[in-house]
Amino acid sequence: MMAKQKRFEQLVQRYSTDMFRYALWLCGNREIAEDLVQEAFTRAWKNLHQLKDGNKEKAWLMTILRNENARRFQRVQPDLVDIEDHAWSMSADSGLEPEEQMERRILRKAMLDLEEEYREPLIMQVIHGFSCREIAETLELTENAVMTRIFRAKQKVKEALTEQTASAMARL
Repeated sequence: MMAKQKRFEQLVQRYSTDMFRYALWLCGNREIAEDLVQEAFTRAWKNLHQLKDGNKEKAWLMTILRNENARRFQRVQPDLVDIEDHAWSMSADSGLEPEEQMERRILRKAMLDLEEEYREPLIMQVIHGFSCREIAETLELTENAVMTRIFRAKQKVKEALTEQTASAMARL
């Protein structure tokens, strides 16, 4: 029992920050993200015996977190909110110049407009620093599929930004 507790405490210490950031990205609400992480760690404690490969700890935990987020929608129908208001807090931009704030908003919108199959792996890599292997394990895809999706996501963002720039230049 002590070995299980020690292993679990190490997992919490090692991955709680990453899990919270990912949960916050998934739901866009600090309180819900905290609840999701708590629920995910509770489920991880109950199923710790299933974790055989120590190299897959992070992917295992993130999968549990994703599943907890999905369960949230099975239990309760959430209120619809404007994604611009809640997807990414603008407070992180408050210290930037207005032009930089606008550039970030445009980039965020381009990323949020992606289909989920492209958006999720891109954000996991760019924002959260996951490796392709970790993304593949978390999303239950092959590494080649992840690399393809990230490549296509970047192409789509680039196209959206090019269109945005052309549109802005036409208005001048």
